[in-house]
Amino acid sequence: MTLFVRATILWAFTLGTAQAQSPAKAPVGPAVQYAVSFPYAIHHEARITATFAGLPKGPLHVRMARSSPGRYALHEFAKNVYYVVATDGANRPLALNRPDPYGWDVTPGADGTVNFSYTLYGDRTDGTYAGIDQQYAHLNIPATLCYATGLESRPAEVKFDLPATWKVATQLRPGSEKNAFTAPNMQYLMDSPVSLGEQQVRTWPEGDQTIELAVVYQGPAADVDAFAQKVQKVVKEQKAIFGELPTFDYARYTFIANYLPQATSDGMEHRNSTSLTSPRPLSEEAGTRNLGTASHEFFHAWNVERLRPRDLEPFDFQRANMSDALWFAEGFTQYYGRLALRRANLISEQEFWDDISRWVNLRQNSPGARFASPIDMSRQAAFIDAATSLSPLNSVNTYLSYYDQGAGIALALDLQLRQNHRTTLDAYMQALWQQFGKKQQGNAPTAPYTVPDLQRVLGEVSKDTAFANGFFRQYVYGREQPRFSESLLAAGLATVPNKASGLALSRQVEFDSEGRCLVASNTQIGSGLYKSGIDRGDQLVMLDGKALKNPSDLESVLRKHSPSDVVFVKVKTRNGAEKTTQLILSEDANVQIKPVETVEKLEYSPNQKALRAAWLASKAAN
Repeated sequence: MTLFVRATILWAFTLGTAQAQSPAKAPVGPAVQYAVSFPYAIHHEARITATFAGLPKGPLHVRMARSSPGRYALHEFAKNVYYVVATDGANRPLALNRPDPYGWDVTPGADGTVNFSYTLYGDRTDGTYAGIDQQYAHLNIPATLCYATGLESRPAEVKFDLPATWKVATQLRPGSEKNAFTAPNMQYLMDSPVSLGEQQVRTWPEGDQTIELAVVYQGPAADVDAFAQKVQKVVKEQKAIFGELPTFDYARYTFIANYLPQATSDGMEHRNSTSLTSPRPLSEEAGTRNLGTASHEFFHAWNVERLRPRDLEPFDFQRANMSDALWFAEGFTQYYGRLALRRANLISEQEFWDDISRWVNLRQNSPGARFASPIDMSRQAAFIDAATSLSPLNSVNTYLSYYDQGAGIALALDLQLRQNHRTTLDAYMQALWQQFGKKQQGNAPTAPYTVPDLQRVLGEVSKDTAFANGFFRQYVYGREQPRFSESLLAAGLATVPNKASGLALSRQVEFDSEGRCLVASNTQIGSGLYKSGIDRGDQLVMLDGKALKNPSDLESVLRKHSPSDVVFVKVKTRNGAEKTTQLILSEDANVQIKPVETVEKLEYSPNQKALRAAWLASKAAN
């Protein structure tokens, strides 16, 4: 069976992204029309025609985006475009030229019109690409629609002609006709994902605005009801952090969700919506993981969509967009995404302690963080953020995710502000929001921030400029590790070493189907394997005289030894050479974060109890 869906998108452009701040230069011209159909949805294809009319003489430069809002690497969406044809307004063929891999040049006919048609292949349902199937179409617009340079700033109207059972989920503004939507310019349109399909929709008011959850999901309605109720709690809790919701452009925010087995786990923030995809169902256990993504992405409605780094504004669709502030934009969002779940009682205290343990362990055990600051890590996003490369990276020794590193910085800062400065990270976020996020013009912030701005406002909120300058010097510009143990102890949380002999080695190897014990990844600087000259792909044949043929063989050797014991290991390197050398059994360097009241000989003081209670208490109004 084939599925046919036709969508007509009316819009026009006048300026490139580099010129978006000069509206006076925008020429007047007719709208550009897009017709999108899915005659071969079963084969994950869409057929798209863009009609550019009222064109001046000279070549028209038609392009596919190379990057996408919320992503920081190149994705080269033109790679999924083929069967390209250009005609004039009378359907007469026009010559096409391919000046580079990302676009096409075509000279309009005498009528000043170009119909540009192509087939789009889309079989990745996530926040970056296009997923097309008989059941739905989940479309990230930069991966879907071409555009013409020099024509980027005019408004757009999107009109969908859909099967009776299909609904549209998008942040685009409803137009005057059924299934019609509008966008003010190309930047906004490209930032507006669209989901088409048989959706389960839940809508509720939050103050004078509307929150909508639109889910393509094959499970029972009761699952969606329960999930929506939890999302409502997240919305209220995060609203309380900033003291208000953003003023959504059309008084509506939409969670655009696709929870089907063929989807890829992802979340992608947008100005008035988020794209959520996952193969996990909305049952209780799996639904909690989906909820974590929803919480993270909703926080972005403030942090990064409106409270926005200057180096990401405006977004350039033809290059990788680098920012110095992803440790804040993503890392602080990671922290608050989890904290909001705890404050709303949607995860247990133990789950939140596990989150903290992860952030602390990753920072303490990362060789890369000793050599590169959080700003440096943010700059690596072009090579990390869903980027693909045939050559492997040595990221275990050179990189620490700005999500986790930033979350650790937020944790330490929050507790230090509470303990020593009679204020909170919530107050810091509110101050930043008032100065840099709240005031918007033309669907963009009037005052995007810089890293020095973040430092200055911290001094204002803490009323201690020396503290703010020192904190940024040590932990943002510098490479020092936050004093996690000291900060956490103020909230009655102890940093307890695992002290599990040999466990570090167990995590670094895996047994294949042939019973070989192989080093699974690049060995970390300072580890016993690294010091012994053993690396990825090498086989541990014997350890302390025992052949290693399955995990139980390895565990039986490790149980006999203590940390720092030296044993002989027989290794077959990946080039086939064999050697016997000494190996130090490294102690597991990880720690666990535990409440002091559960740790022997530690006391839980009234001050610790009060700080922890205030930190984790719900801030949402009943």
